[in-house]
Amino acid sequence: MRLFSTEAVSKYHPDKYADQISDAILTECLKQDRQSHCGIETMVKGNTVVLGGEITSKADINYDQIVRRVAKKLGYRADKIINLISEQSPEINRAVLSDEDIGAGDQGIMFGYATRETASRLPYAFDVANRIIAALEDDADNNPDTILKGDAKTQVTIDLDTGEIVTVVVSVCHKEGCDLDEVQHYVLALVGDECICDDWIINPAGTWTVGGAEADCGLTGRKIVCDQYGGFCRVGGGAFSGKDPSKVDRSASYMAHKIACDLLEKFDLEWCEVQIGYAIGMSQPVSLSIRNDADMELFDYVTNTYDLTPAGIIRELDLLHADYETIAEGCHFYNKYNRTGRWK
Repeated sequence: MRLFSTEAVSKYHPDKYADQISDAILTECLKQDRQSHCGIETMVKGNTVVLGGEITSKADINYDQIVRRVAKKLGYRADKIINLISEQSPEINRAVLSDEDIGAGDQGIMFGYATRETASRLPYAFDVANRIIAALEDDADNNPDTILKGDAKTQVTIDLDTGEIVTVVVSVCHKEGCDLDEVQHYVLALVGDECICDDWIINPAGTWTVGGAEADCGLTGRKIVCDQYGGFCRVGGGAFSGKDPSKVDRSASYMAHKIACDLLEKFDLEWCEVQIGYAIGMSQPVSLSIRNDADMELFDYVTNTYDLTPAGIIRELDLLHADYETIAEGCHFYNKYNRTGRWK
């Protein structure tokens, strides 16, 4: 028996709260100035929000207004906002000037993956983890009588030999006055149909009434595995949120996922992984690698079919018009296929 576990977190998790603030600011910058260059970091703790990073943009941003809007959306308060954002390094900005030959905003390695296991093209257990989170979020968002607060995590364990889900762990914050048995029955009624599994472990640490940013500090970019493929394939070292699409950490990861999905269909593959590497200031990638279950050599096809320059990726995926705040609510690739308002 080979067991593998994967996880997902809700948009109310403090790290995702931080991601959404960073991407809400990014979205507003790009809305006002398509040539904005941004690398925005956020830290949240309790009712305090700290903004950092760099922005070079002609946009006139009301940071406090954006932060408080996102906080209110998620049931938080932002009573104290500390803004440490500065301008981007002029040398870096010059290297990625927004013309037809945009240079990569940083060096890095990016991975894309796709599998036939699910319609979302994500691994089955990770897809299940995200579906459970989506059901919990829907209840927290739309049910006025819910006992849930929203902050939640799931962990799904699969037997790689049989493809069966063997254990599902759900930890979810709930309102005061609920005992553990009530919470367990409530959650199982909500999400029990998302997969066949005999072993459901719900709130294994007991009742959980103090969660979110009150209980944990949240940071932008701390959920890079949940944002991508749940650990089933390799990921690059760079996070997504707060970065404009000249930053290939984000845009090339999106493109690598698209290419993997395209190759899956065109060549009837069961799974495909694409890796792309870049050097800062250079528009063409310095490396490209494609792995797949059929061991097909697809390097020439990809290089002849896709424009892998930052400018080409931005055009192909329409990344100057994306709603990054919404994308950042969960896994960036699950959101693309299973929700609305996502990148192209």
